[in-house]
Amino acid sequence: MKKQSSLHSHKDILERAKLVLKIEASEVSELCKKLDKSYVSAIKLLFESTGRVIVTGIGKSGHIGNKISATFASTGTPSFFLHPAEAQHGDLGMVCEEDIILALSYSGETEELCKLAPLFKRLGTKLISITGNTNSTLAILSDVHLNASVKTEACSLNLAPTASTTVALAMGDSLAIVLLEMKGFKADDFARTHPAGTLGRRLLIRVEDIMKTGEALPKVSEEATLMEAVIEMSAKRMGMTCVSNKQDAALGIFTDGDLRRLLGKGYNLQETVIKEVMSVKALTISKEALASEAALLMETKKINHLVVINSKNQLIGAIGLHDLLEAKVV
Repeated sequence: MKKQSSLHSHKDILERAKLVLKIEASEVSELCKKLDKSYVSAIKLLFESTGRVIVTGIGKSGHIGNKISATFASTGTPSFFLHPAEAQHGDLGMVCEEDIILALSYSGETEELCKLAPLFKRLGTKLISITGNTNSTLAILSDVHLNASVKTEACSLNLAPTASTTVALAMGDSLAIVLLEMKGFKADDFARTHPAGTLGRRLLIRVEDIMKTGEALPKVSEEATLMEAVIEMSAKRMGMTCVSNKQDAALGIFTDGDLRRLLGKGYNLQETVIKEVMSVKALTISKEALASEAALLMETKKINHLVVINSKNQLIGAIGLHDLLEAKVV
């Protein structure tokens, strides 16, 4: 007969969930104290390698290894996952001397990995291991060992790999990110490995790719009347118009919101000159900036438009929230 859980109440369920997260967070925090010169040695091996990072592990460690390998690959370090069992049946042929092996096993005694370690040595391939036992067979056979031990699993039985797999993943992430920074990997490089989907769009698209220019750009001179500005805004449908002088210097901006406020105060559309009522504190951005930067600036300042200028403060375009939405940047 199936046993009933002792967790019944809303409060008990949430308390247990919080405890799981606290245990895992605590173990990751403790991991910081375990980092030493071995970690530096591992990073140096990875940085100086001319080959690939081949991650291996079995069971839950294998699942974590797959993710770590994917992180390496997406951040500028060629990597793939090698299943230990398949490696013993031909896939070992994918390993080259210049590669680095990153092996995961919490016990450090996983039979499949321990059998592979001498074979890696024979190939001349360097081996980095992440285990929870510094005296394990795998740790001893490794060129560099990283200690990822935990005091307790988040599982109430202290059996299911939970805190230990989280710690191993965090260790792998730290290796990938430190390596990324050492290599000078930039946002543009990241975009090239993520060309599809929202992430790629956010990183690849620049302001100049989607800003309004030429005939599509709402623009009036500083001497224009308020009526002329309204006509320009209506024709270009951006909800604003830029204001510039004869040298195309960006002087300000006038928006639908500004118009509503002025009409409420009884301003005359035919007699009012735009330079008298425009906002001279218009936020600007360069055409080389990422569209994601424009989105962040609009969100932070709670505005819907940015004026695009060149190095001489000349008006060359405008970008609105709608442009970002159409480009699927936000």
